[in-house]
Amino acid sequence: MLALPPMNPAPNLVLVGPMGSGKSAVGRRLAGRLGLTHVDADHFIVERVGASIPEIFARAGERGFREYERAALEELLAGEGLLVSAGGGTVLREDNRRQMRERSFVVYLQVAPDVQLQRIGQDPNRPLLQTTDPCRTLTELAAVREPLYREVADLCFDTNHLSTADVCLRLGTRLNRHWQCNRTTS
Repeated sequence: MLALPPMNPAPNLVLVGPMGSGKSAVGRRLAGRLGLTHVDADHFIVERVGASIPEIFARAGERGFREYERAALEELLAGEGLLVSAGGGTVLREDNRRQMRERSFVVYLQVAPDVQLQRIGQDPNRPLLQTTDPCRTLTELAAVREPLYREVADLCFDTNHLSTADVCLRLGTRLNRHWQCNRTTS
């Protein structure tokens, strides 16, 4: 008999994974199903800074963007009852991974680079993909980030070839068995 991981209570739920894994679309739908408030971390940053992601990268570089990302995650995870769709590179910083482990149940949405490319196409709002070979870029990003996603994840979930509705249904069922929203305030 396969042993199930124990119930892991936490005040928030965080979705991590590469761009195109479904973090935003799944997050919006799943939050309603779970009675949580959905926050897309990238949208949160854009609202706080008053500039688009490409503009932030152009002005502050990736390093500056990662600092905005760190501050946003710290602010968001100080709350409770949130489902946060984290940016794909959020796991690059140890302090972000620590915050996620301490203040949330983390789900790693897995997706293969070829499926990512099908889902996101040539989106100009993704500065890291403005290269001559986006598939190669996605593969290189995966090589660096995959171990970090796994390190922080309480649960890994393969989204390849699943619709958003299917991911929400199947992931929702698994979350009911493995996670409980542990709020200290009502």
